[in-house]
Amino acid sequence: MAKAWGGRFQEATDQRVERFTESISFDSRLADVDITGSQAHATMLAKVGLISDNERDQIVSELENIRGEIQRGEMEYRQELEDIHMHIESRLTERLGDVGRKLHTGRSRNDQVSTDLKLYTRAAIDHVDELLLDVQRALVERAERDKDIVMPAYTHLQRAMPVLASHYWLAYAEKFDRDRQRLTDCRRRVNVSPLGAAALAGTSLPIDRHETAKLLGFDDVARNSLDISSDRDYMAEFIFSLSLIAAHLGSWAEEWIIWFTTEFGFLKLPDSFTTGSSIMPQKKNPDVLELIRGKTSRVIADVSQILILLKGLPMAYNRDLQEDKLAMFDALDTVVACLELTPAMVTGAELNVHRINSQLEDGFLDATALMEYLIKKGVPMRTGHETVGTLVGQCESNGCRLADLSLEDLQSACDLIEDDVYEVLGTVNANKALQSFGSGGRAAVEEQIAHWQGRLS
Repeated sequence: MAKAWGGRFQEATDQRVERFTESISFDSRLADVDITGSQAHATMLAKVGLISDNERDQIVSELENIRGEIQRGEMEYRQELEDIHMHIESRLTERLGDVGRKLHTGRSRNDQVSTDLKLYTRAAIDHVDELLLDVQRALVERAERDKDIVMPAYTHLQRAMPVLASHYWLAYAEKFDRDRQRLTDCRRRVNVSPLGAAALAGTSLPIDRHETAKLLGFDDVARNSLDISSDRDYMAEFIFSLSLIAAHLGSWAEEWIIWFTTEFGFLKLPDSFTTGSSIMPQKKNPDVLELIRGKTSRVIADVSQILILLKGLPMAYNRDLQEDKLAMFDALDTVVACLELTPAMVTGAELNVHRINSQLEDGFLDATALMEYLIKKGVPMRTGHETVGTLVGQCESNGCRLADLSLEDLQSACDLIEDDVYEVLGTVNANKALQSFGSGGRAAVEEQIAHWQGRLS
């Protein structure tokens, strides 16, 4: 089969080369945006007089027919046609002859591919953003539902201070919101049109790049044709944004896997999101969470793949860039698959309140509250820290809690302590004492729930 670039070649392409160089096996998913981009290009060509209005109408109409065939699975993909762009152009030329041959006027596959990728990435960003929004809504719903539950927060996986469970849910709402902000920022750089840069130097034909940019919904037009054909910064940025989403998902999954253990027992997962063992009948395994934790590593690896691909390329297009799509498609598919499961898991899981409450007084979660009580009484912070540390040591030796100490025991450590100390001792009281903006106490959490309900409504 004649190649679109084959005019100067005397020999047919080796079949091994056909297999090695094809990309139709993975770039067929660009078909829809490729057709949309070509329709805009044909519309512009007619506007500037490079094709007639009748030729434009034929091209646009036939491209729509081809779109329908692809959506119905009727397109036969052939290795010798290399990629989705040549499949579509070949089908168009088969049906329209020389009219179809005019479509590629004033463009190269270089700027065509970049246009397709930007259109695809823009849509992907919007889709991931919607999925993140669903996750945030599920988290805020849980925050409203669990705002009466006090639980330990951890540093170093050691009990630290008490927070409302809602504070935990809202922490992830914040993380995923930063992810959405990164996507929004990335979208600005994605939404700049490369179409019309041609191979690398532009064209002598009187095309109108601003017209195609407007037709395709781009905010601006890329200004340097040499840069355009090599630019994949936006793709690397998008994959990096996906990798941070993946990192947040992996951290969440790891935490829940720990909480689901018998040793912690903080979490109950629905049967529909767990699996069993082929030999141990009692097992209920958090396989979905484990797979989310595992799959996120692939997304992080995709960042390295795209950066290593780009770091050694000279200016303008190089065939190495055919490999860029694999990293993006893998990262996107993996993150989307994880995000599609996350809201239902967040909503369906239950905190084991009985287990949490039965251990709530373990670990001296009120120690910091006692130290801050001393600070309010005029004790220097470091002195207060040492004093409470000494009291904790005494309690550990005696097998009791800070709230179990008598007033005399407490005053022997610091004579500024009064009866009101018991208002901050005990985990629930220590949580009630939290009052700073953004803290895990009642008033601050209620304020944050209201904030997120307003933002996500």
